[in-house]
Amino acid sequence: MNKPLAALATLGALTLALTACGTTSSAEPKPDQTTSSASGVGCADDTTKTSTGAVELTDAFGRSVTLDEPAAKVAVLEWQQIEDVLSLCLTPVAVADAEGYRTWDTAEELPDDVKDVGTRQEPNLDALFATEPDLVIVEAYTRDDAIIGQLEKYGVPVLATLGADAKDPIAQMLGTFDLIAEATGRTERADVVKDEFEQKLDAGKEAVAGASLQDAPFVFFDGWVDGGNVSLRPFGQGSLIGELGEELGLKNAWTGEVDAAYGLGSTDIEGMTTIGDAMLLYTGTPDPDSESFVTAAEKNPAWASIPAVKEDRIHAFPAGIWTFGGPRSAEQIIDAYVDVITK
Repeated sequence: MNKPLAALATLGALTLALTACGTTSSAEPKPDQTTSSASGVGCADDTTKTSTGAVELTDAFGRSVTLDEPAAKVAVLEWQQIEDVLSLCLTPVAVADAEGYRTWDTAEELPDDVKDVGTRQEPNLDALFATEPDLVIVEAYTRDDAIIGQLEKYGVPVLATLGADAKDPIAQMLGTFDLIAEATGRTERADVVKDEFEQKLDAGKEAVAGASLQDAPFVFFDGWVDGGNVSLRPFGQGSLIGELGEELGLKNAWTGEVDAAYGLGSTDIEGMTTIGDAMLLYTGTPDPDSESFVTAAEKNPAWASIPAVKEDRIHAFPAGIWTFGGPRSAEQIIDAYVDVITK
């Protein structure tokens, strides 16, 4: 389903910080660099230019990445970064788990002809490098992450990004987007997308002003079913989706322990009975590998005792909203919140 559970457990023990910075020299773009090459939102009308000079930047783990020119043929091994590349009006030459991306992240459409090189956890490196990328974008957990070393053996530059940082999840999401934009020479396009995100957030705040649910407590969660047991994952303080909800005036009511990167907790149905009067919001994407965790929860009498369940104050977000995505996913999250708050 969403993020690999083992990886998240590891992340909970790490101290993570965003250290990305860099510079991209600009030059007058070539004629073929002023047009869009991907099906990202708004790309059909995109007129932003691509830098043409050498790129020198520092990735999220302090690694130096130097390119003779901005990367045009990029391979991407995580869904947030696939979305980001598409938002920059570029089509990746290869991605990990294309089918999963199309299920969980509908913010940007991935063209059918992009090469799928296997799972995010274990990509097929031979298939990946057969596409001849000039940059591979990965999501890592430490500077010594094994995937970085494996990829570097092929002699192709690797841009390592950090998936999340609960200290400031919105800034972290935008920082990753900026880093990819620098590497691809698409900073001008990135500015457009970030402006549109800010406009969406401002419009959302205006739309919910004075609504009856403004300032209401909430808990957003997803979950899964394993051997008939329902496990729930609340998005607490430091989660991207929780932070966006609070930006819109809601109050995140989950006070349990969360990890330091994604702001995610872990509980069961009985644990969810401790949230008081908070309304419940949850991922509406059907998991192709599991039965509905909400349907399974309804078989437990404790579920019916939760005030939000008894009073029908439980709402599914639309399917295909990636809760760990980039600016375009964040815009979908804002729309979903506004729809719930203003009903």
